[in-house]
Amino acid sequence: MEPGGPDGPPVRRSHGQRHVRFDHTIVPSTDKERSARWYAELLDLGPVRTEPPFACVDLGNDVTLAFGGWDTAPVHAQHYAFHVEETRFDTVLARLVDRGIDYYADSSATRVGEVNHDDGGRGLYFRDPDGNFLELITVRYGGRPLAYGDPG
Repeated sequence: MEPGGPDGPPVRRSHGQRHVRFDHTIVPSTDKERSARWYAELLDLGPVRTEPPFACVDLGNDVTLAFGGWDTAPVHAQHYAFHVEETRFDTVLARLVDRGIDYYADSSATRVGEVNHDDGGRGLYFRDPDGNFLELITVRYGGRPLAYGDPG
C-alpha cells in the first residue's frame, strides 16, 4: 500500500495487473429508483442501494448498474447484454411472459415471442421501461462458456 493524500486512507495499487475489469456503467432512466427496482426484480438481483446521485444494483460479479435520473424523456436508449446461467434465463423468461413484456429472438425485434439458439445457447432481447434494449444470453458469443461459478 502506498500513502494516500493528506486526509485520505492508504491507496492499494495493483502492479503488474494483466487484465482490465469492468466496474460499472450508468444506465439512463427517467426514474432511477423505479428502474433500479425493475432490473433487480426481473433479473433476481440483490437490493437497490443509493449512492447519490445514483440508484445502484450489483450484478454479483463486481459490476454495478448505476441508474441516473434524467428529467425529460426521451432517454437515449442503450444496449446492455447480460450473460446468465440456464436457470436464471428460465426465471427471467417466465417473468417477461408473466408481465406481458415483449421479447424477441433477434436484435431487429422482428421475431416476437421467440428465443434464439445462437452459439449453442439461448438468447433473447427485450426493452426496459425507458426503452433500453436488453439482451439475455446463456452462452457468450463464439460459444465460450460461462466463466464464473454462479450456480443460480
